[in-house]
Amino acid sequence: MPLQENPDTLLLLHNPLCSKSRAVEAILEQSGHEFVVRCYLDEPLDEQELRELEELLGRPVGEWVRRGESSFAEAGLRADSDAGALRAAMVRCPILMERPIALRAGRAVVGRPPEAVRGLF
Repeated sequence: MPLQENPDTLLLLHNPLCSKSRAVEAILEQSGHEFVVRCYLDEPLDEQELRELEELLGRPVGEWVRRGESSFAEAGLRADSDAGALRAAMVRCPILMERPIALRAGRAVVGRPPEAVRGLF
């Protein structure tokens, strides 16, 4: 199943406990653009969705994994872990995925800084 049902609808991969993620959500609400929220900690991305996200971001998974999370070391990951190991760990432990990420129309951006999402509309 594709990551987005409708690529024209903005999708926010959101962690409501993250201040940057809440800031992106606020920007989207204020923009007046319709968007869908997926709380990825409750509904983790699968391997195929992570591959799709990697393509949409145009960045290797190693650039948007949260290396500072305790789960990174607990998963046996290292700085030189390959993309397959990183994706497998993100499936098991979605907190490892950088947040927030917004997607629309075949593009994706990491919302750091939160204003980066403005490029999607």
